[in-house]
Amino acid sequence: MENNSQQNPLSQVQKILFLVLSIVLAALLLIFRNQFSISKSLDQLARNSLAPEIALTNNKPTIFEFYADWCEVCKEMAPSMINAEKLNKDKLDFVFLNVDNEKWLDLLSIYGVNGIPQMNFFDQSGNLKGKSIGLRSFEEIMEISNALIKSEELDDFNFIDNITDQDLQISLINKTYESNLVSPRSHG
Repeated sequence: MENNSQQNPLSQVQKILFLVLSIVLAALLLIFRNQFSISKSLDQLARNSLAPEIALTNNKPTIFEFYADWCEVCKEMAPSMINAEKLNKDKLDFVFLNVDNEKWLDLLSIYGVNGIPQMNFFDQSGNLKGKSIGLRSFEEIMEISNALIKSEELDDFNFIDNITDQDLQISLINKTYESNLVSPRSHG
């Protein structure tokens, strides 16, 4: 009888604790793997997307998404953006712009990026038609994509700020004016 107890050094409680710990570690590994995969996907999408100036001049409607790797909402929306991009690859351009990349500072300023994710919607002529800030479902992204592809107005989407060319020109003039202002501390 003593041989049986020596062959089984783990008690029933220890076995249960070991099993629970194994399940928790497996779940954590899966969660971290998915988070890494989504960040990697966003980064890969950004690297594979067209340059903004090319996308706006190639006669296709375009969606700019301003995002950041640390943005939880951006990560949550990433699978929807990936799927929408795959489904509309031949009809619509998606351009992914990381707000932490200094290369895009001028676009952040021009398009007034105040929150992320921000999507800007352009028609096939490169005219800004509207923007949306925050989480959008796959269905919403597809509806907007289809409207852009069909050259329909985005007025029907109550979550989009419609922007006219005049609004954009006024915004650019204001930014130029603000950058030329002399501050009281700039005098020697």
